[in-house]
Amino acid sequence: MLEVLGLEAVSELIYREMLQHPEWGVTELVAGTGLSETEVRDALDQLAALTLLRASREAPGTLRPVNPEIGLAVLVSRQEAELARRRQEIAAGQAAVAALLADVTAAPGPAAYPDAERLVGLDAIQSRLEALAVGAKTELLSVVPGAGQRRETLEASRDLDGDLLRRGVRMRTLAQDSMRTSPHTVAYSRWMIEGGAQIRTSPVLPPRMVIVDRTCAMVPLDPADTSKGAVQVAEPGVVTALVALFEHAWDRAVPLYAPTADPQPQDGPTDADHELLKLMAAGVTDEAAANRLGVSLRTVRRRIADLMERLGATSRFDAGLKAGRRGWL
Repeated sequence: MLEVLGLEAVSELIYREMLQHPEWGVTELVAGTGLSETEVRDALDQLAALTLLRASREAPGTLRPVNPEIGLAVLVSRQEAELARRRQEIAAGQAAVAALLADVTAAPGPAAYPDAERLVGLDAIQSRLEALAVGAKTELLSVVPGAGQRRETLEASRDLDGDLLRRGVRMRTLAQDSMRTSPHTVAYSRWMIEGGAQIRTSPVLPPRMVIVDRTCAMVPLDPADTSKGAVQVAEPGVVTALVALFEHAWDRAVPLYAPTADPQPQDGPTDADHELLKLMAAGVTDEAAANRLGVSLRTVRRRIADLMERLGATSRFDAGLKAGRRGWL
């Protein structure tokens, strides 16, 4: 109960016993509380450090409890003084941040957030994404292709994502079906969903993007290699088009905890099979298909072999013909 004042539970128990039995020493306290002698002595040391015990004038060499109206009032006063000190530090920190932001905003460069800006380097991209997220007021939409993210990357995002959720920012994330095979990505997504976020997955996604409050968006310069840089856009026409693309993909995706497999009668194709067949029909290479679906090359080839077997096809061309006849395309 008094832990908020810096008094540990064991020390509080000893203090209460001594208030009821001022004459008790270590032996009696051990017998009366069932604590070990070490625990009792440690508690007495803490009580003395908090000035809740004082030397007895009547029995030199022993300690007596200080009246709680006096001793606890002193602890409360200390807490109030510490709180006032922290408030002053926070106020000084806020003033320093405001001054820094004023200097950065006044200077030309990325902080001005023009209608279109090119960002080069992963550090510059990460810093801008963090700034956009901090400034989000109502909504943050994101498309995250791939088979999952690194555990370190997810943990580094936890504080920022938690702040967005606490502030009531509506977060919707589109991920790839293949991310379901990444346990730590799924666990992090569950935490996000419990906080109020919405996450859906789809076999194929639009390029990676982040859209903030439907007024600003960031997309990679090269979707095939995000390390080359990104472009931030605030042109209403461009942002509106990206939002429409997101919403179209969102409507076709399924919630993370809903089954992605949607088999049709007579062992028909799943949604993932449909997407792979479309890529095959378009002449996309196995490597490109793996990249689009966010899975390994080995997985793509295994799934193609499975489709050919189910279709009774002797070649990929034959598989395309038979898939078309069955209405799979």
